[in-house]
Amino acid sequence: MARRGRKRALVALQHSILVAVWHMFTHDTLYRDLGGNYFLERTGKTRATRRLIGQLNHLGYQVTLDPITTM
Repeated sequence: MARRGRKRALVALQHSILVAVWHMFTHDTLYRDLGGNYFLERTGKTRATRRLIGQLNHLGYQVTLDPITTM
């Protein structure tokens, strides 16, 4: 909504609901919630890391990552 506006966000939400209902009817399945972490797991850890680093850079922070070593 922040990038495109309220009306476009509403239409996008309606479209995604319509697509979900269409898939449920055509495949004769029930709705199942994919969970809050679905998109993070789908895109992978490296892509999420790059996105979050980009957001921090945009906010004015310089980020360096050091892997956690377990003993």
